[in-house]
Amino acid sequence: MTRRSCPCGLSRPYEACCGRYHSGSAAAPTAEALMRSRYCAFVRGDAGYLLRTWHPRTRPGTLELDPGMRWTGLEILGTGDGSAFHSAGTVEFRASYRGGSLHERSRFERIDGAWVYVDGDFLP
Repeated sequence: MTRRSCPCGLSRPYEACCGRYHSGSAAAPTAEALMRSRYCAFVRGDAGYLLRTWHPRTRPGTLELDPGMRWTGLEILGTGDGSAFHSAGTVEFRASYRGGSLHERSRFERIDGAWVYVDGDFLP
């Protein structure tokens, strides 16, 4: 049986890539890894993971995902800081979906060593 690559765009199987973050068996080591895992959570409809990895000061009370949304690809356009040596970072990306794309520069912070999504700016 051939395992498919993770939806985040890396060539590893889901279980060895974002699946380990989704299950809680590992934490995303960088802001980019968290960004990729959050995109993958959108693809898989995992609202719980999205809420768990959202900064408490900006996290919504609930998150309703559109079951008809079909995400088709992720392209990382740039990163700023966001490594194990930083407390904050940014990731600029383009997430494609059937019928269009979303271009955003997201901000991330570390809380007790774990990366969380803070917010983002939509870009043209």
